[in-house]
Amino acid sequence: MAREEALGDGLSDQGHQCRQARGEAFVNNPVLRARHFALSFVTGATLALASISPSQAAAKIQHLVSPGGIEAWFVQDATVPLIAMEYSFAGGSAQDPKDKSGVANLVGDLLDEGSGDLDSKTFHERLDRRAIELSFSASRDTFRGSLRMLRDNKDEAFDLLRSALTSPHFDTADVERIRSQVISGLRRDTTNPTSLASKKFLEMAFGDHPYGRQTNGTLESVPTITVADMKDYVSRVLAKDTLKIAVVGDVDPDTLGKLLDHTFGALPAKANLVPVPDVEAAKPPQRAFVPLDVPQTVITFGGPGVMRSDPNFMAYYVVNHILGGGGLSSRLYHEVREKRGLAYSVFESLLWMEHSAVFIGNTGTRADRAGDTMDAIEKEVRRIADEGPTQKELDEAKSYLKGSQMLALDTSSKLAQALLQYQQDKLPIDYIEKRNAIVDAVTLDDAKAAAKRLWGQGLLTVVVGRAPQAAAQPAAAPVTKSN
Repeated sequence: MAREEALGDGLSDQGHQCRQARGEAFVNNPVLRARHFALSFVTGATLALASISPSQAAAKIQHLVSPGGIEAWFVQDATVPLIAMEYSFAGGSAQDPKDKSGVANLVGDLLDEGSGDLDSKTFHERLDRRAIELSFSASRDTFRGSLRMLRDNKDEAFDLLRSALTSPHFDTADVERIRSQVISGLRRDTTNPTSLASKKFLEMAFGDHPYGRQTNGTLESVPTITVADMKDYVSRVLAKDTLKIAVVGDVDPDTLGKLLDHTFGALPAKANLVPVPDVEAAKPPQRAFVPLDVPQTVITFGGPGVMRSDPNFMAYYVVNHILGGGGLSSRLYHEVREKRGLAYSVFESLLWMEHSAVFIGNTGTRADRAGDTMDAIEKEVRRIADEGPTQKELDEAKSYLKGSQMLALDTSSKLAQALLQYQQDKLPIDYIEKRNAIVDAVTLDDAKAAAKRLWGQGLLTVVVGRAPQAAAQPAAAPVTKSN
């Protein structure tokens, strides 16, 4: 089954609960909505993932080219007999037809529902029997996959992946079963304040651009998606010229090269992608209200961000950590929770894509305190935009971001995810080795300039909950109407 990646529709799944998402070393980019993990999770001491420090990883990263010309970043590590592979194709849900959002998501849900000479039941039995973890996901810009296995099961694991990518069945019974699950989730979202806030924020920020659509589709679009739509997506997107691969584990380079050729060699040489235009998120300040009769109000806020290719990106990243990305140490947490007791948690992150970038934050509060909460957030955002951080805050943020790198890459799976992300972000293969020096190079003037550019215009804000005049009344049945 698929899992939806960063900048999915659950934009407000913020903070420490979801650290392994798209972003700088996976430290504080929290927008990851994991769903549908119908996998054989491997447990037990003998299956514990290998710990690899960033310095060790940097020394071991190889640029592997298979006999068939397939490239991968590879770390050979025999600490435990496991192999983790992450890979992606350019395209993602931005390749969905305008009136059929959700195609990429459905493809991800269905690729492991039978392929080659295996029906869905037999395919999953093969995964279960060998404790193979295989999943697919759609983000705005990429279609990603993940494969994890014991070393001794690598041949079968890679062969099952090859079959899923090259000869998926899309049988009617499986399609309708998965479609009904997706539709059920979309119906739940109509009464979920977090989902409604996410949807409205995307619409406000990106309008008719593909980034403004829902990756998992809508109640109107998903029923119209056909098998032909999904097959067309597979034929256009899953191609070798945009393929990026990261592998970490107990396998030698020659063997891995042969496995990569066997798995990906039969894919089309060139993708046929629809061009996606660059877009800047809507300019703040703007505010939208979505009525929903529930006791807790959800507030999602954000605005135009910074692209990963920006030469001063690290300054933005560090100052963002100070404002809202640092969990319990952030300014927003201190002002909103500790000082005023307005919310249990509040988080804010930088998110970057191929054609745009935003910063995005989220909190939830009592309906009758929503106004105070928004005022506190806006006041703190204005303060850091006007004054910037202090030298003490900058030093502490830099120290944390350097030290946390060790934890962010402490397993083979995390390291493979990071190596894939660095490729997508067009970073050099030795980036892990250079990163701490880049963090150290950020000056106080750099941080102040970054804060002013990021937050000087104010916020795009979406509020989902009860109208102010109704906030003191008991909650009735949820209302699904939205603006």
